[in-house]
Amino acid sequence: MLEKTSEKLLEKKLKTEISKLDGLCIKLASPYFTGMPDRIILMPGGRSYFAELKSSGGRLSSRQKLVHELLEKLGHAVVVIDSHKGLDDFIKNLPR
Repeated sequence: MLEKTSEKLLEKKLKTEISKLDGLCIKLASPYFTGMPDRIILMPGGRSYFAELKSSGGRLSSRQKLVHELLEKLGHAVVVIDSHKGLDDFIKNLPR
């Protein structure tokens, strides 16, 4: 049986790993525009990503799906991370 991964642990690890790469991993709070991803990641060279963190097995709400599609239509990268492997793959594939 696979161990459940908590959203809180994923957020902490993401923040740590992005910091090691000289980036910023900023918590987003948008009370008047719901469905925004949990974090915006700002990397050297002007690269940015939105990250939605979910516990293992967690699902996006219909509002989150809609907002993610809107952000992607505007040309922004949105990633959903729900496991340590998913987080490791995201970090590994970031342009250096």
